[in-house]
Parts: sequence; C-alpha cells; structure tokens
Amino acid sequence: MDDDNQDQQNQLNIELSEDIADGIYSNLAIITHSNAEFVIDFVRVMPGIPKAKVKSRVLLTPQHAKRLQKALTDNIEKFESMHGPIKDSDSIQGIPMNFGGPTAQA
Repeated sequence: MDDDNQDQQNQLNIELSEDIADGIYSNLAIITHSNAEFVIDFVRVMPGIPKAKVKSRVLLTPQHAKRLQKALTDNIEKFESMHGPIKDSDSIQGIPMNFGGPTAQA
C-alpha cells in the first residue's frame, strides 16, 4: 500500500451543519472535572445583567482534554507569532467560583 492510499484511508469525513457552523458566542468558560471526565460550560455574561446562562456544554475524557490543551497552546502560539501577544484581561467580577466541584475559568 502506498502513502497516498494510506492517507486516504486515515481521513475522517467531518460534517458541519448550518446551525452548528454559526457558532455560539461565549466570554466565560467554567471547567470542572471528575475522575473520568472534564466538563466545559461555555457561558455568555452580559454587562449589567446579574444572571448568565450556560450556552453550551462539552464533555471530554481526560485524554481528549489534554489533546485540547495542546491544540489550544499550539494555536495561541501561532496566533501570537502573527498578531502579537494576546492581552490577558482581569477576571470577570461577581461570578460565583464554586459550583460544587473543582473549577477553573477561562
């Protein structure tokens, strides 16, 4: 089997529907984990509104979470090499930090 044929066999056909392609805007991610999974809740916080809803939730195995971390790091490094450093803004004020498990925010 030649390399071109091998590459074609290893390709994954990914479908992106119109409603998912539009995306969901999020300006806060709350990350929790158990021994078996990572949960990332994407939230949209609006100024002056004390309540915010989770707009999307993604569950990952620890292995996929680690791959996501590596992919984000790689993409951020590429972005910053082209556009300069991303300024890290202060954390959003008034957000409860403990929803019942270990959390991190991004």
